[in-house]
Amino acid sequence: MVDSLVSPPTGNPANPKRIYYIDWLRVLAILMVFLFHSTHIFDFTGWNIKNAEQSLVVTIILIVLGLWGMPFFFLVAGASSWFALQRRTSKQYVSERFNRLLIPFFIGALLFSPIQYYLSWLNKIKIGVWTISFQEFMRSELPPFNPLLLRFPGWSPRWMAVGFHLWFIGFLFFFALFTLPLFRWLRGEAGMRFISRLGRLCEHRGAILVLVLPIIVVQLILRPYFTWEHDWHDFIFRMCFFILGYLLFTDARITAAIRRDWWLLLGLGTAIVLGLLGMYLFNLPVMAWSADPSTIQFYLIQGLTTTVAFCYTLTMVFVGMRFLDFTNPWLRYGQEAALPFFVLHQPAIVIIGFFVVLWDAGIPVKMLVIILSAFIICIGIYELVIRRVRPLRLAFGMKS
Repeated sequence: MVDSLVSPPTGNPANPKRIYYIDWLRVLAILMVFLFHSTHIFDFTGWNIKNAEQSLVVTIILIVLGLWGMPFFFLVAGASSWFALQRRTSKQYVSERFNRLLIPFFIGALLFSPIQYYLSWLNKIKIGVWTISFQEFMRSELPPFNPLLLRFPGWSPRWMAVGFHLWFIGFLFFFALFTLPLFRWLRGEAGMRFISRLGRLCEHRGAILVLVLPIIVVQLILRPYFTWEHDWHDFIFRMCFFILGYLLFTDARITAAIRRDWWLLLGLGTAIVLGLLGMYLFNLPVMAWSADPSTIQFYLIQGLTTTVAFCYTLTMVFVGMRFLDFTNPWLRYGQEAALPFFVLHQPAIVIIGFFVVLWDAGIPVKMLVIILSAFIICIGIYELVIRRVRPLRLAFGMKS
């Protein structure tokens, strides 16, 4: 699901030691997404399957996690692209992304999307949210599809949402294509001069925060015009974190700045989160502000939430540097299972959750059953079927 899902790093040319913490961060990010989707059933926001009873605590936790979770995933993917391009030609890089991202996207969408659409509609009918027919639901839910990729703004990347959670690996494939000219330029003489200046800037305490400014600009310019999830704003905003992940490892002074300033990043991000939560708990319309570009508060909220995403993603990189730069059999297993597990996890959660939410039980019991059952089923299918059948290995983005 990540570029990092398909190409684990082997180390910086200046330091041949394998960067194990990138591998760990990738595996942990997948588990984080799995837990996010498993508990999404019980929050107040919309999702494919919903429980009739929902939890404010779960909602707050998922909103905070949602501010930085996917940016973190794309940042790790961009970091892996840096390492991949040290040992692959551009043609090999694109070919690998096609085989191990685009093929699983289409196969996963064809296999698992129909049942997810149907159960999503049926769940809303059963809990009394909708009364519309399945045909009406499909007309309202299916995003537009247009394979002419550059018919902007007539074409929208929203079509990749036909694969539900697989939009992520669809985005990654196109990120790999669109950013390759930039990455090639960065490896040239002019690009290296730019990276050197960036490294010198990051030698100053706190200066790494300057890197968030272009991302905030993208957010403020595009967000008012592309409000749909997975539309152009979402696409370009997330691609900024992909590029940021690549940049982090182009100069040792940038990663050194993360090690030095982690406390500043964590502190600033946490202060903003607590401030936003305080406004929410004091009944200020934070959610309404964040959705209304006609107000000045909209731009303030977007700038603050982008800063949270930046600070927490880099804090997680520090956590990896500090505590996870080692290997063991669990990491090696997780690396291989990562992409098949990602492709399988949401269909498993949707199918299990569809039945579990109808039980006469409390949220903790339902949540535990969904998490454990979905995890066991995904690992079981991977272990007993996918990893042992060569065509399935290829279909799910694994090496043959």
